[in-house]
Amino acid sequence: MRPVRRLAEMVWRDDPETGRLVRVVVSGLLVWALAVLAPAGVRPVLGAALAGWVLFLVADRRWPRAARAGLAAAALVSATVGAVPDETAALLFLYTTLFTFVLLPRTPWWPVVALAVTVLAVLLAGLGLAGRGAGEIAGQAALIVVLVLFNLHRREHRMRADEALRSREAQARAAALDERARIARELHDVLAHSLGALGVQLEVAEAELTERNDVAGAAARIRRARILAGDGLVEARSAVAALRDDVPPLARALADLVEAHRTDHAAAVTLRVEGAPRRLSSGAEVSLLRTAREALTNAGRHAPGAPVTVVLDLRGPKARLSVGNPLRDPVPLRFGYGLSGARERLALVGGTLEAGPAGDGWTVVAEVPA
Repeated sequence: MRPVRRLAEMVWRDDPETGRLVRVVVSGLLVWALAVLAPAGVRPVLGAALAGWVLFLVADRRWPRAARAGLAAAALVSATVGAVPDETAALLFLYTTLFTFVLLPRTPWWPVVALAVTVLAVLLAGLGLAGRGAGEIAGQAALIVVLVLFNLHRREHRMRADEALRSREAQARAAALDERARIARELHDVLAHSLGALGVQLEVAEAELTERNDVAGAAARIRRARILAGDGLVEARSAVAALRDDVPPLARALADLVEAHRTDHAAAVTLRVEGAPRRLSSGAEVSLLRTAREALTNAGRHAPGAPVTVVLDLRGPKARLSVGNPLRDPVPLRFGYGLSGARERLALVGGTLEAGPAGDGWTVVAEVPA
């Protein structure tokens, strides 16, 4: 079964015009034409054309110039006997070799045109010397011209399609590398910040126990370390979620975040989504979620129990997230580490972040390209 499977895969993946399977079939057809259809007088000539075809098959991958020279010679040799009586075998050789030459994707257009013109001239000259009628001569000329132009157009179309496919694959690879770099950066930022702060808290707790015998202070440091570990785990899960295919839509993720804040802080939180829901890039969605989480954390810290309003606006060319709450404790006008990190993450995806007093409250506004 394995040979059959491999043959089926070769047939499925093979080039339907100039691939290996086509060449095998054409080679068998040419050998049959030489042995059965060709008159005895032209068999040596067509034998030379077959030799040129075999040279093309053997040398195509390693010596492409020699291969194309053999193919062109086969077409020219076939054209010299295309006007003999019972010329079916000669024309079969001519059309097969000429159109294979035209369809080869790596051949410049000028050798194709030069070969087509030369073959046409040789064939028409032979038809004229053989006394063929003007209608037959014109018909052969028109047939070759039309088929050469058709195959040239077909080749150019395939080359453009292949180029577009390679371009899309390159863009996909670049996007994948950018995504990996972004996730690596997110994980590095999360782990470096969380583990660094965790290490400091544990180091201080150890000093308070061993040097000061301050059990209460050490216990407070350990509780702070536990909170930092939990926050770091949440941030790491958020960053890893960007790699998953089942990441929830932004509106639903914000709803989950709002519900968690409402439960944890016993505060009224309102979420409003304006515009039709749509998916953003994973980087933009993760950045907006991180910003919303940071803004809600700040709201719980500086205005505990105060109502919070979260608005996601998807109506314009940019997705806009705003988080607002009334102020109870004074907040410094400069950004803390959390909002500064959120601003940096947003900048990496082409977004912006503004935060500051708004009337009697504090508002955080983030925008990213939609």
